[in-house]
Amino acid sequence: MTSRERFLAALNNRTPDRVPVAPDISNMVPCRLTGKPFWDVYLHGDPPLWRAHLDANRKYGFDAWFHRGRLDLEIAHTNEVSHRIIDRTDERIVRETTIRNRLGTLTSETIYFVADSPWIATKPIKDPPRDIPVFIESMGTITGCRTDSLKEMRREIGDEFALGLGGLRYPGFQYWINLFDGGLEQIIDVNAERPDLLVELANAEHERNLKIVEFSLENDPDYLFLGASGTLTLASPDLFRRYGLVTLQEITRRAAERGVPTLLHSCGRAWELVRICAEETELSCINPLELPPMGDCRLDEVKRSFGNRLALMGNLHTTDVMLTGSRDTVIDAARRAIEDAGERGGFILSTGDQCGRDTPDENLFAMVEAAESYGRY
Repeated sequence: MTSRERFLAALNNRTPDRVPVAPDISNMVPCRLTGKPFWDVYLHGDPPLWRAHLDANRKYGFDAWFHRGRLDLEIAHTNEVSHRIIDRTDERIVRETTIRNRLGTLTSETIYFVADSPWIATKPIKDPPRDIPVFIESMGTITGCRTDSLKEMRREIGDEFALGLGGLRYPGFQYWINLFDGGLEQIIDVNAERPDLLVELANAEHERNLKIVEFSLENDPDYLFLGASGTLTLASPDLFRRYGLVTLQEITRRAAERGVPTLLHSCGRAWELVRICAEETELSCINPLELPPMGDCRLDEVKRSFGNRLALMGNLHTTDVMLTGSRDTVIDAARRAIEDAGERGGFILSTGDQCGRDTPDENLFAMVEAAESYGRY
């Protein structure tokens, strides 16, 4: 099988020729490998993050889960957007973004580091009753899409890897924590005192994501990717049900109708999320199923309980194993993961949430070696 065929077979809960290897190297490892300041990639797109990610997957020989496919959305809006650099040192660049529309003004500040991922230092929603309507207005209305970027990615990837279309999410605390300047505490206060504002925000995001799904499915992706880091680490199952579940259900239903698998990333605590997804959605696969104490999932238990319904992707510890462990530590952990979840297919050997920047190359190569040695069917 090719890497693409192997990954898609497992993603669809079938049995490939061997367990595919697709660790979450996400952003930091690909940026490091460019040899450039991280702000070149994040701020200037030199190279684009998707290309850095693709180059990294080729370097290590992974069965890449290329989930950075994007459509160039056409959006009708009333925004005037401006950016300005407000601070620059040898270690960081701080950029202020201002959005003005007919309902008001939002400002945010992002710090771009020389050797780390960006950080949103000041977030746009500061006074929720005032700013949430402005933010919803700033989302605009998706009216169409162009496919220039997607075509470029397809030319670059060919049939080598599975191409997933991303940019999808469901509403909830795991996303709003990046919008509310007061963080989780402020979101909790709004949920208690003005839940109508969060319902309005969730409804707007629901409609936006379904429009993205519509255009995504028209462009024949290999799969759809949903990012929802920390869904049940930052909120309860009841809050997930209140604000996010209906969107997840509708996205996975529409994709399933078209025969397109869906992959959900939600790090942190996830056991109850896995159960809900298996019993109440048409999701195809979930990752990263992190071990305690980072999460609450053990692969053998998840496989036994939900493996007949969901494909699984995970879950080598990104610090104790991948960052600070030896090559032998990685191989042993990978072998155990394959033994715990690889039976009958439907398993992708991966890591917990995002390998750190300084994860040794030899540990990443060791994952491939382990799958080739222990992951054959």
